Amino acid sequence: MNLYAELADRFGTPLYVYDLDDVRAARDELFAALPDEFDVYYALKANPHPELARALREGARSCQPEISSTGELRAALEAGFTGADCLYTGPGKTTDELREAIGLGVRLFSTDSVTDVQRVGAVAREHGVVVDCLLRVNSVTASATTSIRMTGTPSQFGFDSEALPKALPELRQVDGVRITGMHFFPLSNAKDETSLVGEFTHTIELAGRLSAELELPLRYLDIGGGFSAPYAMPGSRGSYPKLRVELEAVLDTHLPSWRSGAPRVACESGRFLVAAAGTLVAGVTNTKTSRGRKFVILDAGVNTLGGLSGLGRLLPVSVRLEAGTDTEQASLVGPLCTPGDVLGREIPLPRLHAGDTVVVPNVGAYGPTASLLMFLGRPAPVEVVLAGGEVVSASRLEYGRVDLNGSQG
Repeated sequence: MNLYAELADRFGTPLYVYDLDDVRAARDELFAALPDEFDVYYALKANPHPELARALREGARSCQPEISSTGELRAALEAGFTGADCLYTGPGKTTDELREAIGLGVRLFSTDSVTDVQRVGAVAREHGVVVDCLLRVNSVTASATTSIRMTGTPSQFGFDSEALPKALPELRQVDGVRITGMHFFPLSNAKDETSLVGEFTHTIELAGRLSAELELPLRYLDIGGGFSAPYAMPGSRGSYPKLRVELEAVLDTHLPSWRSGAPRVACESGRFLVAAAGTLVAGVTNTKTSRGRKFVILDAGVNTLGGLSGLGRLLPVSVRLEAGTDTEQASLVGPLCTPGDVLGREIPLPRLHAGDTVVVPNVGAYGPTASLLMFLGRPAPVEVVLAGGEVVSASRLEYGRVDLNGSQG
């Protein structure tokens, strides 16, 4: 019996398995690909499991948490970070969220509008503190033409770069905040190293120009991410052998004091750091043939592996196949009472039967918390964390209804 079969037998299915050894390896690979002076933020939206965040905190070089909710803040604190370690992002921060975050020590925010900065400042004044704000910038142009675009179009994210000159006088009047730099996030999951380098180059050039032309403080610069990893199919993390040298060259040209910390430069990553560490083990509950097409029905569907369902998730997933496996074409579907519960249409699968298990690789990012967990009231999958091949923890997210009197049902 292999490891995944043993874990399925012990904990049941559906089951996510996370390998902390792989998380640490990814962290070390990313730091090695970047200039030594860089900070790296881990985007908890990829996977807020505290054990994974804790693994990224520990070690000779530590990632810091990038969060966009008080729930992610609590996960970061559980992982051993402090509020002061966090970068709080997102265009819809509420006053209550800011009160909680600032009360718990968060002092660095990425902001997306004048009203966003004003709200941060008002809450900071309530607490008698001054917090640092980065201005997220939505560039009017972009470099890469592939990958998931996050800039160059109308967006809820960031200040339009061409509108910054008009906004700055009002921003400079806000008490309780210091405008300390800029934040960019132009793309996600870059197609290749050339695309990523091109986007980072464009970002750094623009940051240098805006800082000079607008007399905008640039003590901190977050250039975003885009480091790639496959999702729910075989493959490896992206490789970036030229990135360090390319970044050093463009920073030397446009921000020549960066090596001495003016500005301090950071990037961020979610999927690269944790995607390959996660594997989904699902059980086959039934198989059937309908009008000449075979369906393999699992106990895991889009409620378990939703991959941000409805937001452009790419099908199909791929089941890990052993060498020499006899395969057939079939559709891989989940247990939900909706025809949309499809993980893969007419994909290569082993000849499966009820009681078998299937393994889906590279789902450490955008797994349970990016799925339709509450749909149809099915239980969340168990999440098992391994280190050195041994189980570190096993847990399941639980949901209940809380009434206004605080009782839970």
